[in-house]
Amino acid sequence: MANSFKLPDLGEGLTEGEVARWLVMEGQILAEDDPLVEIQTDKATVEIPSPYAGTVLKIFVPEGETAPVGAVLVVIGEPGESIEEPAPETLSDTVSQGVRGALASDSARVQATPLVRKIAAELGVDLAALSPTGGGGRITEDDVRSAAGGADTTEGRREPLRGVRRVIAEHMTRAHREVPAVTWVEECDFERVELERLLATVVKAVAESLAEFSELNARLEGDAIVYLDRYDIGVAVQTEQGLVVPVVRAAHSSTIEELDAEIRRLAEGARTGALTPDELRGSTFTVTSAGKLAGLFQTPIVNHPEVAILSIGRIAERPVVREDEVVVGRTGTIAISFDHRVVDGARAAEFGLSVIARLESG
Repeated sequence: MANSFKLPDLGEGLTEGEVARWLVMEGQILAEDDPLVEIQTDKATVEIPSPYAGTVLKIFVPEGETAPVGAVLVVIGEPGESIEEPAPETLSDTVSQGVRGALASDSARVQATPLVRKIAAELGVDLAALSPTGGGGRITEDDVRSAAGGADTTEGRREPLRGVRRVIAEHMTRAHREVPAVTWVEECDFERVELERLLATVVKAVAESLAEFSELNARLEGDAIVYLDRYDIGVAVQTEQGLVVPVVRAAHSSTIEELDAEIRRLAEGARTGALTPDELRGSTFTVTSAGKLAGLFQTPIVNHPEVAILSIGRIAERPVVREDEVVVGRTGTIAISFDHRVVDGARAAEFGLSVIARLESG
């Protein structure tokens, strides 16, 4: 009997996932626990093994498409077994009844993924009237959006948002929409900071200062502010796929040497895609630095659901006044964006000055 494999609940309140890469192809014979598919969520990329042994009869969600938890991804069974199109009820409960009805009306006539069907229902596009451009006669998202007048495929090169880039786009849009953020900026003397361990030194200063300014190490959940008693600092890392934020645990209780080693390990893992989901979630505050590309200062976007983020401006030799004399000094800026619903401007400034004082004292 053929077995339908549905997108499982991946925890952390996630309701959907993107098929980043299929590790099998239709017609391939599998053993139980063989690698099946890589799923990209807003936390990490997770490899899922096959729960069944048999032959891959049909893949319903192609790479790059997003499906809700509970959607049928693939059917595994014996060659020659009949396969039925997944019913709309295989979608998660987050899909509206109106969308379910629209999906049911055309499910027998067209080939389309659950996500494409949902988009078509939302845009009022009749899937049965479209000419498919996808493999196997499948209707694609571009087909639907073109029919709705939302895409112009006659000019330029069009690439769908996928993987980390899609997650970044969704995350930044949500942060801008939900968080009333303000940015505070101040100069910092980095003369006593060992630049080879810059990030580690800043993370240490941030963690120690957060212990004094608890509202910057918090969450806003409904009508309550949750003050956290752990100091797990996210460190933004640029990769070929986009920005990834691995988490340095218990930063307040680690030495600068330990923090430096851990940050380097996490950065390398981020660039090679070797980090586990646990290493990419649960941060309480984020630190970001673009190094030579940083510019004078930035206005970083708060890493929701955190309430504050610190960025390091470009550090360079500049004229400074010391003991009434103009000399050359190594200076830069520290910028802090914060959620004004939780953090008052004065407290954010005091926190920033506390971090700067720790950096300048060496």
